[in-house]
This record gives sequence, C-alpha cells and structure tokens, in this order.
Amino acid sequence: MSYYDIYLKYKNLPLEKLFCNISPLDVKTAIEAERQSEFQFLALLSPAAENYLEDMAQRAHDLTLRHFGRTIQLFTPMYLSNYCENQCAYCGFNSRNDIARKRLNLKEVEKEAEFISSTGLRHILILTGESQKESPLRYIKDCVKILKRYFSSISIEVYGLTENEYAQIAAEGVDGLALYQETYDEIIYDRVHKQGPKKDYMFRLDAPERAAKNGIRNVNIGVLLGLNDWRREIFFMGLHAKYLQDKFYDVEIGASVPRLRPHVGDFKIPCVISNRNIAQIIIALRIFLPRLGITISTRESSKLREGLLPLGITRMSAGSSTKVGGHTIESHEGFNVPQFEISDTRNVEEIKAMLAAKGYQPVLKDWERLIPLYIMIIIAIVN
Repeated sequence: MSYYDIYLKYKNLPLEKLFCNISPLDVKTAIEAERQSEFQFLALLSPAAENYLEDMAQRAHDLTLRHFGRTIQLFTPMYLSNYCENQCAYCGFNSRNDIARKRLNLKEVEKEAEFISSTGLRHILILTGESQKESPLRYIKDCVKILKRYFSSISIEVYGLTENEYAQIAAEGVDGLALYQETYDEIIYDRVHKQGPKKDYMFRLDAPERAAKNGIRNVNIGVLLGLNDWRREIFFMGLHAKYLQDKFYDVEIGASVPRLRPHVGDFKIPCVISNRNIAQIIIALRIFLPRLGITISTRESSKLREGLLPLGITRMSAGSSTKVGGHTIESHEGFNVPQFEISDTRNVEEIKAMLAAKGYQPVLKDWERLIPLYIMIIIAIVN
C-alpha cells in the first residue's frame, strides 16, 4: 500500500464533522494511550482538545525527553540560487515575480560555506529555486563537493528528483532531504501551483519515499500552514510521516510546520493560523509520533520559538537568511530579494546562549546528538 492509498482512504471522509463530534473523553483517552490510532490523532487535533492543551503539553514534553533528551539540533539554510520555473502563488521566487535572479558560482559557494562553518554549525540545508535548467543536478553535486569540506551533514531542499538522482546525490554525500507537499488537498494544490514542474502533485507526493529508498537517511516533510484548514492538513501530514516511519525504520523522519510569511507578490493568506494552533499542532504530532523530529523555523518569532521548545521541538534554524548567498553577499534595493521574511533574526551564538539558559544542549553535529540516543538504547538492551 502506498501513502496515496492511505490518503484516498480518508480523503472523502467528513473530517470537519468528525473533528466536531469528538468528545472530551475521546481527547483524554488519546492523551493517555501508549500508542495512538488515526482516530485518536484526530482527537488530539480537534477543537475539543483545545481545553486540554496543558495535559497534552505535559505528555508531549515527557515523550520528547524520553526519545530526544534535552538536545536541540541547530542548522542554517544556505541559498544557492533563486531561479525558478514554477508559478507558486505563495512564493517570492515565483517565476513571474520581477526580481533579480542569481546563482552562486563555486567560489561564492565556498565563501558562504567558510562563513557559516565559522559559526560552529556543521549541519547545512542547501536550497535552490526549482529550476533544473539553472540549478541542474551537476551543479548541486559540485556545490556538495565543496560543502563536504566544511559540514558533517548536508541536506537539500530542491526540486523533486527521480530515484536514480537521489541515489546519485546521496553518493556525493547528501544525507538529508527537506521537501514539503505544501498542501495535501489536490484541488488547492492545483490552484496555488499555477504552472511549472511542481504542478505534478503525485511526483511531489512520492519524492520523500524515493529519497528514503535511495540512501537519504534523514527525510523531512511538511505543509505550508495558511493554505488550507490546518487540522485537515496536519492530519494528512501526520499519516504521511507515520507511513514513512513504518516503511523506513532506518531513516530519521521529521516534519516542519512553517506558516506563510510576507514575500514579494500579492498572494493573500486564505487561512489564519494562531500561535495557539501552532502549539496544538506540535504537541499532537509529538504524542502521535514520539520519534518524529520536529523543526521550528525562523519564520516564527523568538518568543514563540522559545515557548514551543518544551512541547516537542528537536531542530531549530539559527542565523538564517533566505537570500542567495545571504551570509556573505551584500544586498541592495531590487537585488537579492528574500524568498520570504524571517522573524527570528538571532545569530548562532545568541540561539546557543538561549538554549543553554533554558537547560538545553545545542547540537551542532549529528553524531553528538546521537550519543544520548545510543546510550539509552544500550541501557534498554542491558536491562
């Protein structure tokens, strides 16, 4: 059974009605259950669960400590290019937007890598606009060869690849993938992706599985909150994450819950997502999938990011820029427009200091983070 088969199973169910029919007892049962069913995940996302957020938060906090300890993995995005062939209504890199386009040359890639690595970070997420013509796989491979000299873990957030292409990029040293479906609703997906290769819903949907099959050891999925009803979207994203966890036990599966942010263009956000909604999303995901990595980006304010830490967060970006070469190339009006505006502008040292003050260990290398997990596994085996 593919994930799409699971999606079709629930696609036409009256989820809104099911959400509204969930009782307080259903919510309490879901919070206390050792393993949650799909219905119990619905209960955790329901309006009724809003009255039990404190109980849910405590359960989520306990599960996070059990599976991840008090560690937070830090990374930063590195934008290689903003060329794009897609017309995504919600994105500043939309091919129809009148912005200056740029792709880093390899000398600029190394300069950017040197700066980022000087902050101590050893986990990088490289991004391109979705243009195979301007950022072909060969170019991405050449960039990875340089980045391997500076970073122990390299993730990509680029256009969807074929199985063979994921195998090639993994062989070059890429170990992580971030790829968001944006919305699981096929009608809305078609509406907001007006033209371009990304308009192919199924090719996008199956990309995380293609990556997991072909050597990518960390796969991060997500939805773009604000495009559709958040409860429906998170339900389907949670099922997708569970499907990937169950099928690829040796791959670390993660999820991101980014909210739409201001950007170049005139797209109006159709659905408002409150901070309280974000909190409910994170704790519901943690209870439903205790081993799920959960990332909170600099789209959110510093205050909110700190408040969400105990609820299930395992990864945070730091010192972020959404401009091409944004760490080392100066910007001026009309040039190097960001993909979207960030909210938390703190640098790596400031984020590390905040985490330490709250009793968390900022992790800059993957292997450092895995040590406490390995210790817990060994203890469990010995006992």
